[in-house]
Parts: sequence; C-alpha cells; structure tokens
Amino acid sequence: MSNTNTEYTNVINVCRGIFAKKTTDYGTAWRILRPSSLTDQLFIKAQRIRTIQETGENRVGENIEEEFVAIVNYCIMAIIQLCEKDLEELELPAEEAIGLYEKYAKKAFDLMVMKNHDYGEAWRDMRVSSLTDLILQKILRVKQIEDNNGATLISEGIDANYYDMLNYSAFALIHMQVAEK
Repeated sequence: MSNTNTEYTNVINVCRGIFAKKTTDYGTAWRILRPSSLTDQLFIKAQRIRTIQETGENRVGENIEEEFVAIVNYCIMAIIQLCEKDLEELELPAEEAIGLYEKYAKKAFDLMVMKNHDYGEAWRDMRVSSLTDLILQKILRVKQIEDNNGATLISEGIDANYYDMLNYSAFALIHMQVAEK
C-alpha cells in the first residue's frame, strides 16, 4: 500500500499545482459557484471523459487526464464550499485557498487509506472506464440529494460523494500513468 500512497500523493501534487497556478491566474472566482453548480461542472467533465472513452474521438484536444485532474480540483472546491460555511469572502488570498485545498486533500487521502485497506486495493483491478461510470453515478446521486435539499434517509451526504469522486479520479490518473510506463 505504500506504493499507492506515493502514487496518490504524486497525483494530488500535480492537481494541487494546477489549482495553485489557476488561482494565481483567476483568483478564487470559483467561490461564486454554489455546490450544485460545481456538481454540474463535474458532470460536464465526467460526461466528456465517457464520450471520449466510448467514441475514441477527441475533437477538443484536451486529454482525459486533464479532465480527471479537473474533477479532483472541482471536488475539492465543492467540499470547500460545503464545509467552510463561515468563509464569507469570495476572493481569498492564494495562500489561504491553497491551504484549504491541502486541508481537504489530506482528508481525502486519509479516507483513501482507510477504504483502500478495507477494500484490498480493488481499484487496481478496475478499468478506467468503470471508474468513470462510478464518478457519473456519484454525480447523479449528488444531484438527487441536492434536489432533495440535502436530505437523505440512509445515504451518505454530499461531501462523502465528492470525496469518493475525488479518489476515483486519483485512481484513474494512477492507472493512466502506469499504462504510460
């Protein structure tokens, strides 16, 4: 599992680097988005991945790996929006935004370690296309929970689904890096 921890950390470091650069370029304009808008962004990214996987055709030019990175980053943005209710400012200093990113990336890592232990690294035997489908399923679940104003009878909350999507995306990125070697 230490190999998984290293691979996962490397993937998240790439994602965080892109988040940091975009924060420098755009500031924290994403803070204007409600979690439901971020869920729709996640849907767009995951649906694009699935379309490319199914058709084998990519007309825009951005590769699937970039879309999985975007899913990781949008998930963390959504978690920040959900969990940092007292944060009123839309524009955050880059250091603060990156600090929040790291806080929730660490929580995602800790969750991954626990689940990875219990599931025996089952994701290693999964196809990237299955991870894409699981992400899409989680997005549809989140949309339903959002449509129910966050109420669930027995299910995990929205944040748990964002963490799972983040981790599935990290696993997909690890798979694609392994496939490139």
